[in-house]
Amino acid sequence: MKVAISASDAFVAPYITEMLGDSAVVVPDEALQDSASLDGMLSPCRALIHINSRPADTSVERTDREAYISMREGSRPILDAVDRHGGLHLVILGTLRVHPQWRPGDPYYGLESTLAPRDVAAEGQLWMEENALERAETERPVSIIRTSNVQGVPLNGPPGNGLLHRWAEECQIGWINIPGDGSDVKDFIHVQDLARVVEAVLDDPPPTRESVAVGSGKGISMADLAAVYQSNTGCDTEFGQSDAGEVFGIVDAWVLEERFGFRPRISLEEMMSEAFEAVAR
Repeated sequence: MKVAISASDAFVAPYITEMLGDSAVVVPDEALQDSASLDGMLSPCRALIHINSRPADTSVERTDREAYISMREGSRPILDAVDRHGGLHLVILGTLRVHPQWRPGDPYYGLESTLAPRDVAAEGQLWMEENALERAETERPVSIIRTSNVQGVPLNGPPGNGLLHRWAEECQIGWINIPGDGSDVKDFIHVQDLARVVEAVLDDPPPTRESVAVGSGKGISMADLAAVYQSNTGCDTEFGQSDAGEVFGIVDAWVLEERFGFRPRISLEEMMSEAFEAVAR
């Protein structure tokens, strides 16, 4: 059986498509506006992965009200199509936001916690998640995958994605810009490991609905990470930069291991090496 991928991007979707191989059915954005065309593409599929992390119009800022409208309206055809195809497992892949009661050092949880949107685009993401979960049934389960700080090099080549790559590029001009005062902690995950989580979710759908947060379960403060870059390159560090849009915190990776037997294969050190190699090309 096939697996459809909608609202695909240039970074995560190619890795998922590569993982799926001949089973992948990439749904172009224009097909979402034609229900007959969309139904035809979904008819041989057992699952639909919808990447729900950003507005379809990349010129729209995440903080613009238009971002919410764009994401809400972009998700309606997907939700309606799943209603029409009762046997589809809907997998919604989005960004991880912050729990209202979250404090630095606390872990992120899944369906047990209500996550508070960080920006307007996240409100649109949450709108789709909530609507999908309400419609979930045994024959059409819903999986929510929330991830953050995904690192790696796009399959079509550099530049890389994520803070590790951004800092590797900034080192070339002699300094790196650290968001906040350096005390905040990030949990990094490589895009290949994220694709493995998606594969595990497809292989073992929930009875009805579930939500998982994806991360390594290990965190590093921005100050400690900056010290590694400084030691390796001699770059200067500029603290106090804007942390707007940044996601901090450590994911409770025990949930992923208990549910899917998942442990990340790519370490932070390997991600950093990849970032420097990408910049050097």
